[in-house]
Amino acid sequence: MKIHKQLLKVKTSDLDELNHVNNVRYVEWINNVAKEHWLKMATQSMLDHFFWIVLNHNIAYEKPAVLNDVILLKTYVTLTNGVTSTRVVEMYNNHNQQLLVKSETKFCFMDTKTKKPTRIITEVINLFH
Repeated sequence: MKIHKQLLKVKTSDLDELNHVNNVRYVEWINNVAKEHWLKMATQSMLDHFFWIVLNHNIAYEKPAVLNDVILLKTYVTLTNGVTSTRVVEMYNNHNQQLLVKSETKFCFMDTKTKKPTRIITEVINLFH
């Protein structure tokens, strides 16, 4: 399992009316870190021929994050089967290492030409395991 990490700092625009990070922002961060990991690991040929779509998100919100918190995002792939892959994203308060959010997202591997699901190739599986 190959873990990808990213740090970000909570800005005013990330907050909701309770001055906590908005739930929608967490979903954006989950998508962004997954995309960043894919773009970092994939070859140009892979990027030209394949893309991912989200089938579902399961998100557990454990603790709130607030303005100026620095958040450590960790993402990794736990399961790959046929045309689907499950990716975990964990978000921690970088100061005290408390878990803030944990998500599991099921992605479907797609062919850019046909726009249809396609079996995940061995080369892609090897990128993340």
